[in-house]
Amino acid sequence: MQRFILSKKNHIALISAILIAVGFSSELAFHNELLAVGSFAMASILGVAPIAIQAYQALRVKVVSIDVLVTIAVVGAFLIKNLEESAIVTFLFLFGAFLEQRTLNKTRSAIKELTEMAPESALKQMENGKFEEVEVDEVDVGDILLVKTGAKVPVDGSVLSGEAYINEASITGESVPVGKSKGSTVFAGTILENGTLQIVADRVGEDTTFGRIIELVEEAQDSKSEAERFIDRFAKYYTPAVLVVAFIVWLFSRDIELAITILVLGCPGALVIGVPVSNVAGIGNGARNGVLFKGSEVIGDFSRVDTMIFDKTGTLTIGNPKVAEQELYTEQVEEALAYLASVENESDHPLANAVVEYIGATKLYQVEKTDVVKGGGIVAQVNGHRVAVGNLTLMERENVYLSEKARADIARFEKNGNSLVLLSIDNELKALLGIRDQIRPGVKEDLQKLKKLGVNNLVLLSGDNQGTVDLVADELGLTEAHGNMLPEDKSAYVEDLKAKGHIVAFVGDGVNDSPSLALAQVGIAMGGGTDVAIETSEVVLMNSDFSRLPHALGLSKATANNMRQNIVIAVGVVLLLLSFLIFSEWMNMSIGMFVHEASILAVILNGMRLLSYRLRY
Repeated sequence: MQRFILSKKNHIALISAILIAVGFSSELAFHNELLAVGSFAMASILGVAPIAIQAYQALRVKVVSIDVLVTIAVVGAFLIKNLEESAIVTFLFLFGAFLEQRTLNKTRSAIKELTEMAPESALKQMENGKFEEVEVDEVDVGDILLVKTGAKVPVDGSVLSGEAYINEASITGESVPVGKSKGSTVFAGTILENGTLQIVADRVGEDTTFGRIIELVEEAQDSKSEAERFIDRFAKYYTPAVLVVAFIVWLFSRDIELAITILVLGCPGALVIGVPVSNVAGIGNGARNGVLFKGSEVIGDFSRVDTMIFDKTGTLTIGNPKVAEQELYTEQVEEALAYLASVENESDHPLANAVVEYIGATKLYQVEKTDVVKGGGIVAQVNGHRVAVGNLTLMERENVYLSEKARADIARFEKNGNSLVLLSIDNELKALLGIRDQIRPGVKEDLQKLKKLGVNNLVLLSGDNQGTVDLVADELGLTEAHGNMLPEDKSAYVEDLKAKGHIVAFVGDGVNDSPSLALAQVGIAMGGGTDVAIETSEVVLMNSDFSRLPHALGLSKATANNMRQNIVIAVGVVLLLLSFLIFSEWMNMSIGMFVHEASILAVILNGMRLLSYRLRY
């Protein structure tokens, strides 16, 4: 029965709210005292049931919790026939518990999603030399595997033969496929976009990089014990103190009504509602401004963050490669670009898509005799001309002459962090395009706002090469930048900062970011990122709008301050009421109740100020 009642706490809170509304309506509008008393009494009995059960369970383990005080106060209110107060107190208490329950962490489902993304089968070379499909659990270190186009790489391994492009976004977070050839390292869970590879298994099962991502998320979640609420810590001393005061008063005065009045006045109504109303207002403001706080506990940690770590792709950058620079070496620009678009339109490679998008609507020629040069690009016949589109290696293979200017342009484009696409027609260089992921508009200004809000360390961790990472960091004015980072490297970096006493927030959007998101005190996910990253985080920036981040941090600081103000108001009023009741003659039950209810209204109004919060800079 106890378990059933506790499982229905939210339903009981809703019914109590309805009964309280019926009670006040009957009393004020229809002057039906009988119905009002019955409604308040029923709301009190229903509301106190789960609270009393929790009080009993706390007392069994020798803990005098706030539930004990609320239970005694409600019983006391019954004895002095103040049913309105008992009904309201129980409802407020249950409503506060509901607000916490509705924001419970859902990160456990992230483990399931990660597991579902892991490869399930592999093409393993058998003793007769043929490849047969087996469960991934049947693969051992040293086995030779075949990976075809569109398949997931089943293990961490080394390429024995073949050439291909692999999408490593699940590991590095980078959107541009990486070329692989003999001797290259491949990771489990990555996707082979084109080509065929034979690999030898180096690490299998839980030892793979993808397996360690799952393990890191589990460990990070387990290491995050739920922080004890300040009110509960305070109640450890507050609740027994009120009980002792009430007992002492009864012992010396033998006035049971006075003792019960002390319990009622000491009942932390404003304290119970003060923190939840601040949280609700802060979370509501965030929701209206595109920031999802997953519960109230994150607000306290977020307000104290001094170090913020960013993934690059999809976080500081858009996550979609685009043409950033262009140099043309012909006067027939339209024709050259039309040839380029015609060839790139035949490919699904992200760089090709970026070129086609950049050129836009243009005349397309029929492409014939297409030859895909792995690791180089495409050579084809277009309108009777030999057209080559690809990287510098392909141009050298085609014996394309590169002038000093062209070589200087290539060096400049590479220095700027671009991937190169060169176009030659009949072995003459016609165009050079630089493609790179674009920094989100306004990010630099947003980072400056974070510094003004007290985030002293802004760090970039990325799976991209160090040169590209340094360029982004220099442009944005970041404190530190580290490239070539695998998921375990990122989480180790977070652990190191935490060990040094920093309060760390990690901002990311990919599966590879999930261990660090879970491990940091505050995980912040871009709303357009993977479901795993979103569920592992505590804060989500909806629509991947980076500009919402400074607002989120400023709001968390304002909310934390507001909660502290409400605690001071609530505790201060209770202490004043108890002091006046004991040491003055003019304090009575009606005055005390008026001030008590006024304090509840005060903390509610103070909390509601957060609904209109706006970042001032």
